[in-house]
Amino acid sequence: MALLEVRDLKVVFQRRGERPFTAVDGVSFDVEPGQTVGLVGESGCGKSVTSLAIMRLLAKRGNTVSGSVRFEGTDLLTLSDREMRDRRGRDLGMVFQDPLSSLNPVIPIGLQITEVLERHRDMPRKKARVEAAELLDKVGIPDPARRLSEYPHQLSGGMRQRALIAIALACRPRLLIADEPTTALDVTIQAQILALLRELVQDTGTALVMITHDLGVVAGLCDEVNVLYGGRIVERQERHSLFAQPRHPYTHGLLASIPRLDEGRGEKLVPIRGSVADNIPWAGGCAFAPRCPNAIQACLEDSPELVPDRNGLLRCHNPVEPAVAAGGGTR
Repeated sequence: MALLEVRDLKVVFQRRGERPFTAVDGVSFDVEPGQTVGLVGESGCGKSVTSLAIMRLLAKRGNTVSGSVRFEGTDLLTLSDREMRDRRGRDLGMVFQDPLSSLNPVIPIGLQITEVLERHRDMPRKKARVEAAELLDKVGIPDPARRLSEYPHQLSGGMRQRALIAIALACRPRLLIADEPTTALDVTIQAQILALLRELVQDTGTALVMITHDLGVVAGLCDEVNVLYGGRIVERQERHSLFAQPRHPYTHGLLASIPRLDEGRGEKLVPIRGSVADNIPWAGGCAFAPRCPNAIQACLEDSPELVPDRNGLLRCHNPVEPAVAAGGGTR
């Protein structure tokens, strides 16, 4: 049994007077202990909504969540609010995209860590403060004892992100979900945060779900990659085979749009035409068809299923052939 088993997860948003919008449409994947699984795609593909649904952090009104999210055999979607609160922090941790908006601006960093330790590990306040300083030191924040009394605005962006990771790790969760944890950071701090996450997975055996649009992050961190588009997984491969031979035209386009250091300065990037909004409902064909250079008539008529492919799973009527992918997939 996998540590986390997500099956047919579906999230539908409904606003008064508007048509229902399906943000996540039948997503399924597993995460093993000590494994790092990536969910990648452009903004609007359903990555963050998937993570919020797993953590039961979506608003109670205006949406419908179906499917199952089994953690160690227990379906999290069936737990009461109290039971889920006990699970979050203790067994499940999450690092959000923007630490400045995720941290409470009027509470010192130390108290934001110690309250988690007191709530989930029943730790006395004095001991919790010592543990909080050790956590800040572990995530690489200098002079951690002094930082405990500081507020989020007194920390740099990289320190705030590290503090958020410390809070997520305070109860030694079995599963950590990181939602775009390096988006607002410069490349140097980004590399430090990724190295920290990599070390935590290796040292503690924590399973990690990395949500990102940056395939460079995926290349250095993830074991398995799930590519999302239109709320569905369109390709799943092991990291090395995905970069060597991307099969879905969307994956191929994402890789082709990455700058390469071994090409001339005048070489133009190859963007994916259009935007995520330029799609069709999955019920009427492939959602990516209006933007796809490989689209054929079947793509506009029949919704492709996610089926076994050479090195993983693929949802495509006309995939990129390996010879073509090898020549241009990793631009």
